[in-house]
Amino acid sequence: MGLAAASSIGLGMPNLPVARVVGHPGVQSKDMLERNVLEVTLEQVIDNLLKAPQAAGAGDEPGARDVIVKGGFQEINDYFYDNGLSDGLPIVPPTREKVEQFLRFTDRDPGESLGALLPDSRAATIWSIAVNGVMAGCRPEYMPVLVALIEAMADPAYGVEHSGNTPGGETLIIVNGPVIQQLGFNYTQGAMRDGFRPNTAIGRFWRLYLRNVAGFLPHQNDKATFGNTWRVVVAENEDVLKQIGWEPNSADFGFAAEDSTVTIARYTGGNHISSVSGATPEAMMPYLTDAMIRQYSWQLMFTVGQGMGTLRPLMLLSPIIAETIAGWGWSRRDLKRHLFEHARIPAREFERILRDWTQKPTWNLAEEARAGRIPKVFHASDDPGRRVPLVWKPEDYMLAVTGDLTRNSVYVFAHNGVLGYPVAKRIR
Repeated sequence: MGLAAASSIGLGMPNLPVARVVGHPGVQSKDMLERNVLEVTLEQVIDNLLKAPQAAGAGDEPGARDVIVKGGFQEINDYFYDNGLSDGLPIVPPTREKVEQFLRFTDRDPGESLGALLPDSRAATIWSIAVNGVMAGCRPEYMPVLVALIEAMADPAYGVEHSGNTPGGETLIIVNGPVIQQLGFNYTQGAMRDGFRPNTAIGRFWRLYLRNVAGFLPHQNDKATFGNTWRVVVAENEDVLKQIGWEPNSADFGFAAEDSTVTIARYTGGNHISSVSGATPEAMMPYLTDAMIRQYSWQLMFTVGQGMGTLRPLMLLSPIIAETIAGWGWSRRDLKRHLFEHARIPAREFERILRDWTQKPTWNLAEEARAGRIPKVFHASDDPGRRVPLVWKPEDYMLAVTGDLTRNSVYVFAHNGVLGYPVAKRIR
C-alpha cells in the first residue's frame, strides 16, 4: 500500500484511491486468489468508488538555493541521513562556495533544467547537478561529465521512471574519448573496482541524483527486491582500441573517436568469465557465446514480449582477448555477427522461458514471425529444436574493451531491456 501511494504521487495523482490485494498473486492457488479478491479487494474498490477521494496535500520542500542546515561535518551528515538525502555514507557538505566552484566548469545557466525527472517530476537543473556532485565527492572539473550524464538520465529513451523496478537493475556508465586521460579514469586492472576518484565518485553521483532529484527512495517507490548499489564508471582502453583498429563503444551511437561521451544502460546482473583460452577467435568464441547464453533467462521478454527487440547485451573484453581476436582480422562488427549467429538456444527452450519465467501466455515464435512482429530469423523452420538468437540483429550487442592488460577474461551483463535502454551523450 505504501508503494502504491508513492507511485500515485509520481503519476501526478497524489490522492488516487487504492485497494489492497492480499499477498502476491504469483504464489496463490486460483481458489485462494479468488477468495482474497472477492472478500477484500472488491469491497475496497466499491468503497473507493462511492466516496470522494481525500484532498491532496501540498508537497512543501525548500527552494533550490535555500540553506537547509548549518553546523559541523557530523551535524550536516546526520541531517542529510535523517532526511533521506544521503546514501548512508558520509557526504561532502554542499556549501554554496563548493557548488559555485563546480559551476565554473560549465557555461550552462545554473537554473537551466535538462528535463523533469520521474517519479517526483522535479527539474533536473544545472544547480542541482553541482550540489549532488559536491556531495558525491567529485572534483569540480568533473562537472561536464555530470551534466552529460543527467542529459542521458532525462532522455525518454532511457526510461528513468523504471529505476526502482522489481529486479533492482543498476545503471553502468561507460566513458569514451579524450576525457578519460584528461580526468584520470582507470581503464586497466580493476576497471570496475572503487579506489579511483573519477570512476568512483561519478558512479556514486548517479545514485545520489536518482535519490535526491528523481526521487527514488528505498521502502517507498524503489521497489527493488534485492537491489544493487551504484556501479563504478567503466572507461574503455582506447590505447588498445587504436592499436587493434577497433572503434570505441561510442561509435555505435554515431560519435567520432575524438568525442568525449558517456553511455548509460541498466543491467540486472553480470558474470565474470575467467581464463578464456584459444589462439584463434574460433577457439575462443565458444567461451563467449556460452557465457552470453547462460546470463539470460527472463530478460528474453525484452526480445519477444514486453519491449519487443530492446535487449542490448553488454560484453566487456579484457585487452588481450580483443587483441587476439583482432589479430586474425576480425572487426568489432565481425565479433557481433559471430555472437548473433552462435549465441542461440532451441526455439522450444526460448518459448518455455517466456512461459515459465515471465508467467505470460505461451509465446509461439512461429506465429509472431508470420504476423511480422519479430524478425523471420526466429522462424527459419517449424523444427522446435531450431536455434534462435537472443537479439534481433548483430548490432544489438554492445562491446567494450577494458580491464587488466594481462588477463584473458570477459564480463557479461544481463540487460534490463526497455526498462533502462542504452543512451549516449557527448560531454561538452
